[in-house]
Amino acid sequence: MPETPNEPPRTIVLADSDSRWKWGALTARRLIPESEPQGFLLRGRATPSTRQLADTGAAPGDAPVETTLVDFVHRFGRPGAAADAGTVIVLACVGHTIQAALHGLARAARPGAPRPVVVTGYVGVVYEKLAQGLMTRHGADLVLANSPRDTELFREVYRGAGADDGAVVGCPLPFLGGTPYDAGAVERGERPHRVVFAVQPSVPETRAERLYLLRRAAEHARRRPEREVLIKLRSRPGEHTTHIEGLPYQRLLNRLDDHPPNLHLRYGPMAEVLDGTDLLVTVSSTAALEALSRSIPTAVLTDLGIREPLGNHWFLGSGCLTSWDRIDADDPPAPDPGWLVSRGVRPADPDDPTEGWGEARARLTDLLDRAHAGDLAPCAPYYT
Repeated sequence: MPETPNEPPRTIVLADSDSRWKWGALTARRLIPESEPQGFLLRGRATPSTRQLADTGAAPGDAPVETTLVDFVHRFGRPGAAADAGTVIVLACVGHTIQAALHGLARAARPGAPRPVVVTGYVGVVYEKLAQGLMTRHGADLVLANSPRDTELFREVYRGAGADDGAVVGCPLPFLGGTPYDAGAVERGERPHRVVFAVQPSVPETRAERLYLLRRAAEHARRRPEREVLIKLRSRPGEHTTHIEGLPYQRLLNRLDDHPPNLHLRYGPMAEVLDGTDLLVTVSSTAALEALSRSIPTAVLTDLGIREPLGNHWFLGSGCLTSWDRIDADDPPAPDPGWLVSRGVRPADPDDPTEGWGEARARLTDLLDRAHAGDLAPCAPYYT
């Protein structure tokens, strides 16, 4: 625990990919703003590179340490080990890894002994395997839900399975917000009108569909030479992401007969790219929520249909569903205010301190007090 009552709790983040590191590190900073998280990366297929960590916009002060799950649990789970009642562990991993970590931490703990508080949640939009993913997260002290809608869904799943739903707490995604959209920057001549196509590693999957989207972006750039059209990429060839990318857009671009000079590939933190964006285009990337939280016009493509494997069905009712044809015709979509609130993109009442991270911080403070008093029972996952 902290040496003095004024010391902030220590925060530890365990992640297994670039996007999960971004969520975990920013979540830790939102929960305990005065504490800089210590990072650990699981050694595996999707272990991010130093460049990928920098691109998340959540690079740690010290380089994260690569580890195995066994070593991590041994290091932080045992009483008297490197973690104690003043420590918060954020598990930012795939569901089965979280489940294994919860079991390991539970077995290492002793009833009545101080232990770390364990927090987990989801990196972004939850559009598939809801029950499967939630049940593997059960047993954490806090399970963060990214919106009012998700909060109710999570609790409903747990109650329906006869599991305790008390760990579920709602809070926004930690990377929402930022500099509000400045619609007058282009008119003032400060920069060109910029359209950003935020691509995804595995959506869509087929070469034909990915080439179609790339060609439409190139066609839009050709139609509007005064605009800058950016293809926002997640990784360079050879790097790995949460989802396997079998057909990188960098390579597909070489398949085009020619591409206009105002079409560019772009790396870098999404937040920095959005600072100069006038229209964010995607199939179903969480970048859409980042853009919407800053009032940036956002287009969720339906050119390939509205299908669960694409993830764009999650945006039904958002007002953002559209097509490249409508984008070419300068017919931008308009988001539905009620949908934005229900999905946690905008607060219902910005003046209510519990609307954002207030409730989660209060719950965490109570858990830390109980951990310090030895009142926090070992984690109890649903699956034995």
